[in-house]
Amino acid sequence: MIPKRLAKIINEINNILLPRVCFGCNAQLFRGESILCAVCRHDVPLTDHNYFKENAVDRIFYGRIPIKKAASFTIFSKNGLIKNLLHWLKYKNQEQIGGFLGDWCGAHLKHDPGLEKIDVVIPVPLHPKKLKKRSYNQVALFAQKIAEHINAEYRDDVLLKVINTKTQTKKDRQLRWESSKEAFIVNPEAKINFKQVLLVDDVITTGATIEICARTLLEHHDLEISVLSMAMVP
Repeated sequence: MIPKRLAKIINEINNILLPRVCFGCNAQLFRGESILCAVCRHDVPLTDHNYFKENAVDRIFYGRIPIKKAASFTIFSKNGLIKNLLHWLKYKNQEQIGGFLGDWCGAHLKHDPGLEKIDVVIPVPLHPKKLKKRSYNQVALFAQKIAEHINAEYRDDVLLKVINTKTQTKKDRQLRWESSKEAFIVNPEAKINFKQVLLVDDVITTGATIEICARTLLEHHDLEISVLSMAMVP
C-alpha cells in the first residue's frame, strides 16, 4: 500500500503534468475543487426545491399519476452550464459528473424530513444495448449518492427497459408517451420489499418517462412514489 504522504506527492505531480480543468469554463481546478471551479459552481442554477413546498415539477404530474412529491436539483437551459455538464456525463464518458451532482444534491436533501421514510432509490433504467454502448447508466452514480445521503437502499434491478426507444428530446409529451408506454417492465425476479420509492432521472421535460416508470411500478405493487431529477426544463 502506498503511504498517504507518497500518494499525495504523486497526486500533486499528476496535477502539474495533467492539470484538472473545470467542465464549465476550462480553467484549471485548484485544490479542493472538483468538476467545476468555484465560480462556475456558484453559477449553477439551483431550483431550491424541497419535499414540502409545491414546485413546478409537482405540477407536471398533477392529474396524471399519483406522485407523492417531486423535485429537481437544477434548471436546464438550452445554452447553459447544466446542459454542457449533462452532455459530458451522457456522451463523453465522464461518469464522475453524476457522482459530483449526487453528492451536492444529497447534501441539500439529507436533512429534508420529507425524505426520511424513503426505503429505496431507483434510477430510470437504460436499455441493455444502450447500456453496453455507453458502459454505464448516467443516472446510476447520481442515484447511488442520493441513496447514501438519505440512508436508503439503492436498487437498479427493479425496473427494466425492454424497448430501445430513440432519443426523445424533440418530442412533445403525447409522442413521448406513445413511443415509451410499453418500454419498461418490473423485473419479475426482483424482490419488492419496500413501500416508499424515490424514482430518479437525469432531466424532466414533459415528465412522460417518469410517468411511465411510476405507472409500471404502481400497476404491480402498492407503493408511494416520489421523484427526483438532476435537472428540469422550465
